[in-house]
Amino acid sequence: MKTASTTSAKALFNEALQRINQGELNAAAAMCREAIRRDPHDVSMTALLGAVLIKQRQPDAAEKYLREAIDMAPTFAKPHEDLGYLLLETNRAQEAVQSLKEATRLDPESASAFYTLGRAFTAVGKQRRADVAFEKAFGLDPQRKKLAMAAELHKRGKYPEAERIYRRLLQENPRNVDAMRLLAGVASAQGLPEEAESLLRRAIAVAPDFALAHLDLGNLMKDQQRFEEAIECFSKTAELHPHSGKPHYLHGAALAEAGRTYDAVDAYRKAIEVQPAHTGAMLGLGHSLKTIGEQDEAVRAYRECIRLRPEDGEIYWSMANLKTFRFSDEEIASMHRILEQDDLTERSRVHFLFALAKASEDAGHFDQAWQYYSEGNSLQRSLESYDPVRTEVANNELREVFNAELFAEKSGLGNPDPAPIFIVGLPRSGSTLLEQILASHSLVEGTAELPYLGRTATSLNHNRADGVNYPKAVIELGERHLQALGHKYLQWAEFHRQLDKPRFIDKNPNNFANIGLLHLILPNAKIIDARRYPLDTCLSCYRQLFAKGQTFLYDLQDLGEYYLQYLEMMEHWDRVLPGRVHRIQYENLVTDFEGEVRRLLEYCELPWEDDCINFYQTDRPVRTASSEQVRQPVYTKSIHYWRNYDEHLGELKDILAPILPDYAQYEAINRD
Repeated sequence: MKTASTTSAKALFNEALQRINQGELNAAAAMCREAIRRDPHDVSMTALLGAVLIKQRQPDAAEKYLREAIDMAPTFAKPHEDLGYLLLETNRAQEAVQSLKEATRLDPESASAFYTLGRAFTAVGKQRRADVAFEKAFGLDPQRKKLAMAAELHKRGKYPEAERIYRRLLQENPRNVDAMRLLAGVASAQGLPEEAESLLRRAIAVAPDFALAHLDLGNLMKDQQRFEEAIECFSKTAELHPHSGKPHYLHGAALAEAGRTYDAVDAYRKAIEVQPAHTGAMLGLGHSLKTIGEQDEAVRAYRECIRLRPEDGEIYWSMANLKTFRFSDEEIASMHRILEQDDLTERSRVHFLFALAKASEDAGHFDQAWQYYSEGNSLQRSLESYDPVRTEVANNELREVFNAELFAEKSGLGNPDPAPIFIVGLPRSGSTLLEQILASHSLVEGTAELPYLGRTATSLNHNRADGVNYPKAVIELGERHLQALGHKYLQWAEFHRQLDKPRFIDKNPNNFANIGLLHLILPNAKIIDARRYPLDTCLSCYRQLFAKGQTFLYDLQDLGEYYLQYLEMMEHWDRVLPGRVHRIQYENLVTDFEGEVRRLLEYCELPWEDDCINFYQTDRPVRTASSEQVRQPVYTKSIHYWRNYDEHLGELKDILAPILPDYAQYEAINRD
């Protein structure tokens, strides 16, 4: 016969469980603590409190209560299982195996215990035992087995078959958040990001603490350059799994891409704190330290990466990309040895080739450097997808749509905010120097190479049943639409503005093609074209391995023809929007520095400040390959650097021959 106190304890336990299922963790914990206060030997409430504390991310306290429950009732399987899960999540996999083996011995019908045991065996490198545990879990839980089958099909790229299983599982159980998340992965892999986002948000609505869903949503947002949302997702994942390095690392990577470099350093350091051998976080830390000007610390981080992962060419290239860094003879010899290995990935081989090219160049061995650059670029070009014909067709369409008649009809209708200053051009043309000069002004903030003008353009392709896309879709836009697009751009950019300054810089060089749209949606924005001697620009691009994008750079013919396309686009904007773009020639800037800076500030309607000519003293993150150079006073030694490679540039000079006479006035600089 049940006593009143027994019934009361069971009712309290059930109520606490209900609170947990409703997400009311604080209330559930309070009920458990009150029950334990009344009866310190209440095993059920002690174990339940341990489980609640796991969810509240209090691992030390959770472990304490779970071990107390095990001590009071050694044959009670659930606290063994929960303790095993906790140990696995806090990187104590070997201990987790022992707890989970005991849990499955005590309760051989627990599918969840066997599944977690499989994960623990995997973590300690015992895959055969892991497979046995997983199979046992699948036998006890057929839905989990179906999920595993679908995941294997998904992994092999058989998306329709995987999708059918996931959808069938969701028909059987519409709240199956694992199926939602994995189906989102199929949607994402098939280029359906909106469907993937919808599924992940549904999963999170059903299970707000579903860390993997937050993680996947963060990656999806980051891929779409929706940095604010990505950072929020990764921050939540790190909060849910504070003892795992991956979410802290991804949080740091999103912060770094968003230009929040100091926050990224903190996130990377946290990842390394909880997982000291996390080379991704160590490499990211090196990049971020470089960005804020801490070169010595960056080199230390890179060298620690090499110790952990010596055959990763990206690390060596990262050091070479410091520009002012010089490799030791031992490091150069090590790169040569690794490059001879047959099993080196193509991507890593490219990085080593570029790093050795830089080392040869620093030693004055330009012919040898060219061999490395040529081989590295050729291999990288094979890994890229670039169609020069598509570029030409797209530019022709832009020139056709954005004509003088369109501007006469629509100019001045967009958002009047004068805050943005755009710096456009080709990479390696002095844009970072211009950004540093302007960002040294008290009224101007430097942000990053923002993706939002391009996103604004592609947004015009959505929901068009008639198939009319950008740029032709612009023809139909009225004042209301143009103002809304300008406002949307400013909203997106606002996330990157950390300082209370009225003006900000968007230094995305690729915006040169969209100057027409920019003029219409932000008529009072300033536009600066950074230009440099053509052979220097193209060679500097050819010597630079970019992390992503800029796919036209890895072949001299592609590069030369793209340069001509760029000039043709800029000449078009000069014709249809005379005086709209302020052009700065790099050679003029470094030989008449103060005069060019005065003209730049005058164009931007900014008062003169001496800090602009003392730009190299400005303490701010610089996220480009030129980050070390712009922390030095201006110099002329990079002008006509192409002459070191003159005999190798015949093809490029032939392509650029029609426009080189226009730059004859700069030929005498550094002639000796």
